[in-house]
Amino acid sequence: MPLYVLGSSMFGATLAAALGLPYAFASHFAPQLLEPAVAAYRAEFKPSEQLDAPYVIAGLNVVAADTEDAARAELQAVKRNLAIGLFGRGQSLTDEQADQLLAQGAGHHVEGMLTHTAMGSPGQLADQVEGFRKLADADELIVAHQSSSVEGRLRSVELLAQAMA
Repeated sequence: MPLYVLGSSMFGATLAAALGLPYAFASHFAPQLLEPAVAAYRAEFKPSEQLDAPYVIAGLNVVAADTEDAARAELQAVKRNLAIGLFGRGQSLTDEQADQLLAQGAGHHVEGMLTHTAMGSPGQLADQVEGFRKLADADELIVAHQSSSVEGRLRSVELLAQAMA
């Protein structure tokens, strides 16, 4: 079974390069160092028994819905859930209270986490996904479907599959 290094820092990138292993960057929640980490990994890669050339996997959030408006609404719900989970101190909060958290500073953190997000209807997704793949200089993508419900995540998977067919 092959070994991979999953990371969100320069340390993970340089470790994967030194060991000659594939590197998966968790840009779906920690996007800040994606480009420099991938560049360092590719520049410092040393071939190994497992891998003769660098191989990059990058994480991308996807919020796909049948319409752009529905995708935007779902993305807002995801932002609220993140704000509550990260800054709500274990409380159940209303949408209005979550929006207040987002307006009072949590929004900056949440927006940063969601920097790499493809959002929209199927007709809008393929170009966004390919643009991210090029930006990340990735050989493969990990896709994290963001939704406030299981049904929404499953629908997002179906719609992304349609978009990429």
